[in-house]
Amino acid sequence: MQKPLVAGIGELLWDILPTGKQVGGAPCNFAYHAMHAGCESIVISAVGNDQSGDELLKELGSLNINCEFVQRNHFPTGTVTVSVNERGHPQYIIHENVAWDNILVNSEMLIKISGLDALCFGSLGQRNSISANSIQKVLESVKPGCLKVFDINLRQNFYSSEIIKKSLEFADFLKLNEGELPILTKILGLPGNLESQLNQLIHLFSLRYIAYTMGEKGSVVKGCKEYSFLEAPKVNVTDTVGAGDSFTAVLVSGLLKGLPLTEIHETATQTAAYVCTQKGATPVIPY
Repeated sequence: MQKPLVAGIGELLWDILPTGKQVGGAPCNFAYHAMHAGCESIVISAVGNDQSGDELLKELGSLNINCEFVQRNHFPTGTVTVSVNERGHPQYIIHENVAWDNILVNSEMLIKISGLDALCFGSLGQRNSISANSIQKVLESVKPGCLKVFDINLRQNFYSSEIIKKSLEFADFLKLNEGELPILTKILGLPGNLESQLNQLIHLFSLRYIAYTMGEKGSVVKGCKEYSFLEAPKVNVTDTVGAGDSFTAVLVSGLLKGLPLTEIHETATQTAAYVCTQKGATPVIPY
């Protein structure tokens, strides 16, 4: 059976953690975990023509991540300074005017993405108009059945109501967390409780699924006619960097394979919990 083909497009960077630097960027993390969940994955992004870019590409190679559409340009390779509080929750300082802010689209890329079964993108990758235009062009070019996954990923002040609304219009699948939902519902003017707000989002934007994470309190995966809630496993948290990306990737992989939602949700929850026990976003996954 042929593996589903998925891609992450947007930020690619070094997470500079207290314990050292790790490969990072939500689209890259998504691609890595989707690969481990049984997909063929590619990353669409850019790194600089610098030593940091050389090292990042080498590390991606060691993780077996397909980098054929990681471009190189004259901007510096992206970095994010990450501090982790006593509960393992990260705070980010995301540096600007970097390579992944300047992703370009070419004909070879458009041919490849025409075969995608899923594409993951976020708001952070669209903070610069060059990458935003490229991401939106790719979204317009995928085949009709491609699952377009909007991991909203609100960071610092790097988002706008315009980008969020446009991204939701593209999306089939929305991933967000408990910190992001109040911001989103304020932007869109959605009243009511959690259930009402999720229902309104599904109907307003014709979403197939919403994945809503609440940290230690668990997560909800909701479709038009399906609903699953799971508590979060109790684990010794090292850091939560990349846990949400692994959760999204496993969900998407399972959906593409046609597995039952409750089974997919359970696997995604266990994977995210494991990532929380490890350093960085791309640990070796023991399955």
